[in-house]
Amino acid sequence: MPPFCADDPLLKILACPLDKGPLTLLQPEEALYNPRLRRRYPIVDGIPQLLPSSGEQVGDEEHRRLLKRLSEPEAPSS
Repeated sequence: MPPFCADDPLLKILACPLDKGPLTLLQPEEALYNPRLRRRYPIVDGIPQLLPSSGEQVGDEEHRRLLKRLSEPEAPSS
């Protein structure tokens, strides 16, 4: 199954299983991130693992790194 891309329509309907809010795609990690709860959900073989038990709690330093990366504009593809 092909990996998700930022403009995948499925991303608009996926939600965090805990707070039901939107998730952000993390590339190249192949994961979805909920910055409100600081939880990262893996994407395995193109399938988002959105069970509450599948989520990984992200520490303060990693959270800051992810927020900084998410706020930076994407570099154009070559």
